[in-house]
Amino acid sequence: MGELALRFVLGGLIVSLFAALGELFKPKTFAGMFGAAPSVALASLSIAFAIHASQYVAIELRSMMIGCAALVVYGAACVLVARSEGLPVWLGAGLSWLVSEAP
Repeated sequence: MGELALRFVLGGLIVSLFAALGELFKPKTFAGMFGAAPSVALASLSIAFAIHASQYVAIELRSMMIGCAALVVYGAACVLVARSEGLPVWLGAGLSWLVSEAP
């Protein structure tokens, strides 16, 4: 239960800090990226570093970096698909997701 409470407090603090950082950027929709994934990742890594061995933390970090790369590929694919005419956005987003999940 203590780890859950620590995740809650540390996650909330880091989300708040990233949200404040996001207020500096325009458009505000771009600032939303700073509120979720990076702050949760930092909180998770901080707690993992405090509780587990460094080898575990290294595996977690590597997994997060691979997820970040997949997010970049997905975003790039979404931009390309959204620019094409005649394809519904929902279908383009689904197809882009398949691209980011390909091995």
